[in-house]
Amino acid sequence: MGRLSGPERRKAQKQRRLEQNSQRSKLSAEDAAVTYGTLPPSANIQPALTPPTPPPENTGGNEPEKNTVPATLPPIQPLVSQKASKEILRYPNQKIHDYTDYLQIAIVGYKSIAENNNESLVGKPGSRRGRTSAKERYATIFLPIPSNVQDGNTVSYSDSSLNNITASLISGGISTMEGFGEALGLLASGKTAESNTAASAAMDSIRKVISNSGLDFNVAQSLLTKQLAASAVGVFGGNVTINQLLSREKGTIFNPNMELLFNGPTLRSFRFSFKMTPRNRNESIVVRRIINTLKRNMAPQVVTTGNSENLFLKTPNVFELTYKQGDMEHCFLHKFKQCFLEDISVNYTGEGTYATYGDGTPISMVMNLQFKELEPIYDIDYEQTEDNKYKGVGY
Repeated sequence: MGRLSGPERRKAQKQRRLEQNSQRSKLSAEDAAVTYGTLPPSANIQPALTPPTPPPENTGGNEPEKNTVPATLPPIQPLVSQKASKEILRYPNQKIHDYTDYLQIAIVGYKSIAENNNESLVGKPGSRRGRTSAKERYATIFLPIPSNVQDGNTVSYSDSSLNNITASLISGGISTMEGFGEALGLLASGKTAESNTAASAAMDSIRKVISNSGLDFNVAQSLLTKQLAASAVGVFGGNVTINQLLSREKGTIFNPNMELLFNGPTLRSFRFSFKMTPRNRNESIVVRRIINTLKRNMAPQVVTTGNSENLFLKTPNVFELTYKQGDMEHCFLHKFKQCFLEDISVNYTGEGTYATYGDGTPISMVMNLQFKELEPIYDIDYEQTEDNKYKGVGY
């Protein structure tokens, strides 16, 4: 065979390079599709981000190879419009092994307090930490562990003040008021002598209460006068308290007996940020479906009753978050109770510049999610093993 001329040789080399690049692109797309569980190995995959063509007919009678998917995750199902679509979505397209860490977001229907607590309108502590079965889930989303993993538990406290006189009046106030009430009742019935006796007993009760507070009765009368004067000034817009009067007159105030008191638990919030850069057509479709699924299931649901189409709104669906290792719950990271998705925001210019692939998919996106738990954390939520040790860090 004679040697090719310069132009012919360059043309042949260019043709070989085009064929090699096409083959590599085809193999890469096929590998990703098989890993993701969408197509069997024998399916005809087109290069990334190009319109797919139907696979050739199987004229030889041989069945295509069965799909091989990691045991920890089932394959993706076709996109349908129903909420209970049983969608399974994963980004990025890569295998999940026994020690792969990731975040699982399961979407389930909301159960009201009554439905969740045997028709009781008061929720039982710990009733929102349960996990629903796979059959009850509308969709399941697998995302990589975000770059900022943290939790925070907060309990509410506030300072409280109670001086001695107020405390004594509270402790003896009920019996004193009952005594005055009895005196008024007797007076209304014309029993003046009995009424005077009951009123005298009520006054004795007041003196006893004041004495128990450590004050002299005359001092108490003076303080009462100052309190009435401060109240009268308040009618005209003045803001004067009895402590201010005491401080101006004698340089003293009531001992507030201040103490920090427990107010109650608080609800935890979690914020996640995911940067998504689709590498091929399959990933671009999955990213779009993940965003759409999250938005659909956080939206209020319109309830149609009779002729009215906008009288009621139903509570949006609930999100169950779990840090996973393979198919097991993460052995260290914190747990979540059932959450609502309060906020979702997507930046479609993740690199600061608007750029898309041929099918319109942005080349880089940043998705921010904010969840809030449905109930507080209690001590009973921390489980112990048989050897009296806690599982991970708990909630």
